[in-house]
Amino acid sequence: MLRLEAALSVWGRPEFEEMLKRELVRLGIADLPLQAALTSGSQVIDRPISVIIKRIDDAGPVIRAWVGIFFKSVIAGCSCADDPTPTNELDEFCELQLDIDKITAVTTLTLKD
Repeated sequence: MLRLEAALSVWGRPEFEEMLKRELVRLGIADLPLQAALTSGSQVIDRPISVIIKRIDDAGPVIRAWVGIFFKSVIAGCSCADDPTPTNELDEFCELQLDIDKITAVTTLTLKD
């Protein structure tokens, strides 16, 4: 269960967006649905992500945020000694909708097309 407690603690204050970005960057690839968002590569790689805030709404019991995530992937090869597949990192991007419960900070992530 994902909880964004630090962001919730500053809801309604100017630092909310920056705190939300920091929490998402701290989570990184482990807790975000980035593998499902791949468009160029076949495997998300463990590199720092970048986050942009696109929109934030007060949606009654939840804070609804739309965010963009920049991350890296590779096209995984067979790892054979003579495998010609390059290991170049590819730039990827996805958009997520976050619904942060205003009481519990439990957050639902939805990958947007």
